[in-house]
Amino acid sequence: MQLPRPFDGFVEYAKRVSPTCLVHLDRNRYSVPASFANRPVSVRVYPERIVVAAEGQIVCEHARVFARSHERKSTATVFDWRHYLAVIQRKPGALRNGAPFAELPPAFRALQQRLLKTPGGDREMVEILALVLQHDEQAVLTAVELALEAGAPTKTHILNLLHRLVDGKPMDTPPIKAPQALTLTTEPQANVERYDALRKTREARHAS
Repeated sequence: MQLPRPFDGFVEYAKRVSPTCLVHLDRNRYSVPASFANRPVSVRVYPERIVVAAEGQIVCEHARVFARSHERKSTATVFDWRHYLAVIQRKPGALRNGAPFAELPPAFRALQQRLLKTPGGDREMVEILALVLQHDEQAVLTAVELALEAGAPTKTHILNLLHRLVDGKPMDTPPIKAPQALTLTTEPQANVERYDALRKTREARHAS
């Protein structure tokens, strides 16, 4: 006998995404991809998460936020910075103080601090972040970390590293510096006389 399918229990609400790419639920706000701004969506509320759907497809998902008993009037906004990539591609300057980008992964934050000090750094940072739309995010983060370690955090270098990671090519390893205690003070020199003496000694032993 076929077992019944598990009950996928949720409460569904019809919502409209705000111009700032947010849906409101229980005093809280959750981000939605920018392409759905000002559009109707369905919000499915589960005990521990919310799922946003549109046109029969899952759009995004967030952990559900609950207000504490003494903070019933407080509100929380849950951002996913990926949802706002289309916005900063149009307006790169929004990256500097945009709330959705306050919690970027540490490697992206370190890169942002470096690039925003240079002319055109806003645009370059946006283009690097947008790589996650086409590549595995962890691979992009690894490429950024390697570029930062090498002291060359540019888009060109990061792309080169990313392609090597994706293609499975080995990374160029930096030269290993020996500890000072192991550093030779006198370079070794070839001594053929020692070799000749050793050879003659062995020949004498065999002859005897």
